[in-house]
Amino acid sequence: MKYGSKPYNVAIIHGGPGAPGEMAPLAQELSGDFGIIEPLQIANTIEGQLQELHNILVKHGNPPVYLIGHSWGAWLVYIYAALYPALVKKIILISSGPFEEKDSRNIMQTRLNRLTNKEKSELSAIQKELSDPFAGNKSKLFKQFAELLSKADSFDPLTSESCIIEYQPDIFQSIWNEASKLRKSGKLIGFGKRIKCPVVAIHGDYDPHPAEGVKIPLSETLDKFKFILLKKCGHYPWNEKNAFNEFYKILRKEIK
Repeated sequence: MKYGSKPYNVAIIHGGPGAPGEMAPLAQELSGDFGIIEPLQIANTIEGQLQELHNILVKHGNPPVYLIGHSWGAWLVYIYAALYPALVKKIILISSGPFEEKDSRNIMQTRLNRLTNKEKSELSAIQKELSDPFAGNKSKLFKQFAELLSKADSFDPLTSESCIIEYQPDIFQSIWNEASKLRKSGKLIGFGKRIKCPVVAIHGDYDPHPAEGVKIPLSETLDKFKFILLKKCGHYPWNEKNAFNEFYKILRKEIK
């Protein structure tokens, strides 16, 4: 998807994995100032998603580009910047997952603590169905799963509606299996040693993904790193009543 007009110097990468379309609000908001590309990625391997992103940027972008990644997308642009340093001007990591295994242990418990008993039971039942290889309509189940997590991940959301075009549980499972192993091995944070461009991380203080799990490892690994913490803000800064204005102000400042 393209927004605004040429040159397309900014690419906004969705998370999930398997949540194409979630970044449409950002792309629309920024398109008055910048040419925006929003890749809708469908590859079910990390290598495949990196190649998809590369092909899109080379064909439609105007490198070196600004890469903005949300959640899983933050990890993807981090890896991409290490592999293709000449094509990247800056990367902006929004609500990234923690870069070291030790900082990920309490994420789900934090989410569960924010749900009602009924919602916890629903989440557990959905997880069980999703793990059943014979369960039908997994896209619908994954949507319900994502909506419950989104509630737990948000401080005071503007809307409960999602812009995700299609929920892709198979892509989520396949990519996440790879990504979790990459983090556990230490290879994920290790990509930072090859990153040449400036890196900015924007994180909400209510995000169940711990801010220190992003700030500390990246501060110790990267030469050009800035960390910005948004108050009263969860995992989706553009959809937070108390943070979205400051969030967009920061983005515009960082994309020069």
